[in-house]
Amino acid sequence: MTAIQKIKGFADLFPEDARAFTRMEEAARAAFGRYGFGELRTPVLERTELFAKGIGEDTDVVGKEMYTFTDRGERSLTLRPEATAGVLRAAIEAQVIEPASSGRPTRLYTFGPMFRYERPQKGRMRQFHQINAELVGSPEPQADVEVILMLEDFLSGLGIADLSFELNSLGCRQCRPAYRAALTAAFEALDAEKLCEDCRRRMRTNPLRVLDCKVPGCRALVKDAPVIGDHLCADCREHFAAVLSLVDRAGLKYTLNPRLVRGLDYYQRTTFEVTSGAIGAQTAVAGGGRYDGLVKLLGGPDAPGVGFACGMERLAMLMEKSEAPRPDFYLAVTDARAVDAGILLAHKLRQRGLAGECDYQAGSMKSRLRHAGRINARKCYIIGTEEFDAGQVAIKDMDEGGQLTIDIAAFD
Repeated sequence: MTAIQKIKGFADLFPEDARAFTRMEEAARAAFGRYGFGELRTPVLERTELFAKGIGEDTDVVGKEMYTFTDRGERSLTLRPEATAGVLRAAIEAQVIEPASSGRPTRLYTFGPMFRYERPQKGRMRQFHQINAELVGSPEPQADVEVILMLEDFLSGLGIADLSFELNSLGCRQCRPAYRAALTAAFEALDAEKLCEDCRRRMRTNPLRVLDCKVPGCRALVKDAPVIGDHLCADCREHFAAVLSLVDRAGLKYTLNPRLVRGLDYYQRTTFEVTSGAIGAQTAVAGGGRYDGLVKLLGGPDAPGVGFACGMERLAMLMEKSEAPRPDFYLAVTDARAVDAGILLAHKLRQRGLAGECDYQAGSMKSRLRHAGRINARKCYIIGTEEFDAGQVAIKDMDEGGQLTIDIAAFD
């Protein structure tokens, strides 16, 4: 019989990879907690309209990449392709978002699996994992900067070096229409047949997304397109100048990238991305920005927001591999009568805070010591025929080689 295999684009995380994810989650809890953020866990399944409204029906994510199905109640449901919409839905539903005038923004973070039907590639699968942070309720540029600095603190805590921060402003609902018109006019002057199929569609539906295309031919064609910085309104220029000034004073090194637009419709004003040249063509490991208007669009109050997402698979590629925790003990049994006694002794050791494993059946001393060395146990507890008859256990120090024998009753 042929063994059932995993679905294409979905990965199994064995202990070595899982340790990296656990380390990221622990680092996120520590870093985000210092900034007053609390952890939120949301469902992986949401109503499709949440993402159609929140992300934008003309985006590639909604148009081509979502895992959507109709359930038995004839409801259209979708496995979440990103976290922000779900976090905001939960915050709106729980009524935890206060008016911006209160000066008390809502600070939430979450992590978990996301799902997009796209071509599997290094560092990005169809089920991938993200760490997200959202600050909702503050329109001030200081909120943007604090979120960016929190992201830097988190990445620094993982020991990841050689990361590059890129910043841009996408304008707002007042100034972006003029920029879209300028882009559309510029694109209409191009030989559209030289653009990829996606970009020909984006020219009509969302011209800003053409700037985000990774196809070399498209990038070359649009290199002289208008930049958003030349079309910002006075308020957006002032906001972005305040962001850059405070980032400079905080000592964060960055570059301005006028082509940075991100892939989701809800971003406006400040947007940012963190890249690394150490993981091949897919260089982005984190990104985010401001999404004023999204909370209201999803049925909540007119509260501004800013946040980011980190790709955990890509971050794992940049992290140093961590070794498995060293077991405190391995409990070897060489007499079949002693198996139960070994299980009970191992239980007592674990109740004392020690970690290790034990045998479920008897075996040779040679094989047992070999296994203790293979798992790098600090000590090997041995119950053989002599030890069992005497109610004792032999304890061998696997580093020093010394051995002593004591009564099992000593562990009661």
